[in-house]
Amino acid sequence: MSDIKRVVLAYSGGLDTSVILKWLQVTYGCEVVTFTADLGQGEELEPARAKAQLMGIKPEHIYIDDLREEFVRDFVFPMMRANARYEGDYLLGTSIARPLISKRLIEIARETGADAVAHGATGKGNDQVRFELSAYALDPGIKVIAPWREWDLTSRTALIAWAEAHQVPVPKDKRGESPFSTDANLLHTSSEGKVLEDPWAEVPDYVFSRTVNPEDAPDEAEYITIDFEKGDGVAINGVAQSPATLLTSLNEYGRKHGIGRLDLVENRYVGMKSRGMYETPGGTIYAIAHRGIESITLDRGAAHLKDELMPKYAELIYNGFWFAPEREMLQAAIDHSQAKVNGTVRLKLYKGQAYVVGRQSPDSLYSERHVTFEDDAGAYDQKDAAGFIKLNALRLRLLAQRDR
Repeated sequence: MSDIKRVVLAYSGGLDTSVILKWLQVTYGCEVVTFTADLGQGEELEPARAKAQLMGIKPEHIYIDDLREEFVRDFVFPMMRANARYEGDYLLGTSIARPLISKRLIEIARETGADAVAHGATGKGNDQVRFELSAYALDPGIKVIAPWREWDLTSRTALIAWAEAHQVPVPKDKRGESPFSTDANLLHTSSEGKVLEDPWAEVPDYVFSRTVNPEDAPDEAEYITIDFEKGDGVAINGVAQSPATLLTSLNEYGRKHGIGRLDLVENRYVGMKSRGMYETPGGTIYAIAHRGIESITLDRGAAHLKDELMPKYAELIYNGFWFAPEREMLQAAIDHSQAKVNGTVRLKLYKGQAYVVGRQSPDSLYSERHVTFEDDAGAYDQKDAAGFIKLNALRLRLLAQRDR
């Protein structure tokens, strides 16, 4: 690492990454390029530019990029086509953002001639793996600096003391112990640590930031429709919207009705269990709607195979293998399945829940004529079922005769 002259840092403008910025300058004597991604986290990002300039970063080396459309179009929507949920519950809001940040880090490193990239993920979590696997997949020769694995700043007190000793501004609200940490983007907000570390203790109300308490949500249900084309949402209530705009709109519906809260104990890739609270308001509505439109447009065999593939696909994203060939292979199969996933889903939003209450499609496989309890006019001969059942029962009867 001694030959590093320039580093691209994933920079939020917060205390931790500001300390990292200064630490890189002091430890490596290198030039730092900052990259701040707008992924729809809802925070003002221009202060990050001002803080980077205050710490001596050249204006041309400060990148603040609006990646919201790319994030939803090229990462969230492909993942949603798979109905991906890690360990059956988690909609992968943090996981799916990391490969995009890494992609842009590598692009900026090439644009600026940087020798390395750096991130602020700790040595205990999943994000270090996600950032670095993605970076190496895109540039096998890139150097990665992970300060939390290198320095001896093992506490918040030590971090603040180092910051003060090196003239890094420390906001007043950072001097006390943070009750929990958060990560946010257009898909979700995650909170973990401190007050959330006891899995028996209920999540305090003040932790929630993107949804009203379902108990306080409107007493009257609200109905909306989502239109899909080839497995992707394209309109709400008949009004066409871009991917990021559509998810933003659904977030507002979810916030209003208290939809998308998840209290989860999950298995981190590094081996430990962690407890977190996730709020995914629009993503939860969208995921339910997507399964709703698939229910009438996907063949049983394709639908069931997708459900079998989903846990592996979700695990690959969670573990940081977005750019791995096996994820791309699964994506190709998933995307192929979505060719006829077109139509409209009607949803009822009420008190923390989203319910599919209607679905229609020009490519529907649902045949009312076949399933009716009334006269089907010869569409289905019920006598055919006798032979079908006997053939399927043959091996069971043989087993029973042997074991009698």
